[in-house]
Amino acid sequence: MLDPHIEGLMRAMAESGFRLPDPFEAGAMRMMLDSPLPAPPVEIAAVRDITISGPAGAMRARLYRPGEGRSPLVILFHGGGWVHGTLDTHDRLARGMARDADCAVLSVDYRLAPEHRFPAAIDDAVAAARWARGNADALGVDPAHYAVAGDSAGGNLAAAVAQILAGTADAPAHQLLFYPVLDGRCASASFAVETPGFLSPTQMRWYWDQYAPGDARLDHRASPALAPVAASLAPATIVVAGNDPLHDEGVAYAEALNAAGVPVTLHDAAGGIHGFVSLFGMIPIADAALAVGTAALHTALHR
Repeated sequence: MLDPHIEGLMRAMAESGFRLPDPFEAGAMRMMLDSPLPAPPVEIAAVRDITISGPAGAMRARLYRPGEGRSPLVILFHGGGWVHGTLDTHDRLARGMARDADCAVLSVDYRLAPEHRFPAAIDDAVAAARWARGNADALGVDPAHYAVAGDSAGGNLAAAVAQILAGTADAPAHQLLFYPVLDGRCASASFAVETPGFLSPTQMRWYWDQYAPGDARLDHRASPALAPVAASLAPATIVVAGNDPLHDEGVAYAEALNAAGVPVTLHDAAGGIHGFVSLFGMIPIADAALAVGTAALHTALHR
């Protein structure tokens, strides 16, 4: 089942002559993604680029503020198969999250593969979370109330950060995962189906080869679904799309968290495709999914 609004958008893109670059050409795909599709603007009180400390030196980041005063914080890791994606490709999503959750959002520009393979991205992500907590006053945020969030490969990083920091003083209060990559084995039933959209099973396997080739993908920091679930793990909101090779691993992860006693909300958008939440403001099911995620953040962080 494909949402009719998404089907219409994809048909219009095809009729206009729009074609994605070969996804296996990382440079071409990065150039295309630097010019995201036109979409309604999202106004936010303040946005500024900053640098934060990482394990390999300074990292670029962007801070979004919904208003004056000290706010809860959401640390956002962008998607793109650990190969593509920038602060700019996810600028609009960060704005929407800050506006609707009434939280500051720190979007992190972590190192990308294949130039920087695993564990570079997750090392950067963990460092960003710890840096943000330690520099809360400078950011104007509340260090006691923060969450991690991400879409696709960014969801992978958010889930892994939540696991690595579980039970520590730096543990997040919530994790918001949009169609996350969770299992490097790529063996779930939804990987055996070719569905419409912008991510194929072959492409996802290629992304894994760029980021964590061979046995590296079985490391718990690369494949959060393979880690034992700690009872202290942050509550989760997981959004999955029916037309997505990653659908079943997202559902399975939600079930594993629930079985371990970790509070989890699963939102299964049957008509969605991989990446659909970024179409908020244009597609009703994207608006609904973003609302689920930002409401969860608001509830978890505004206490």
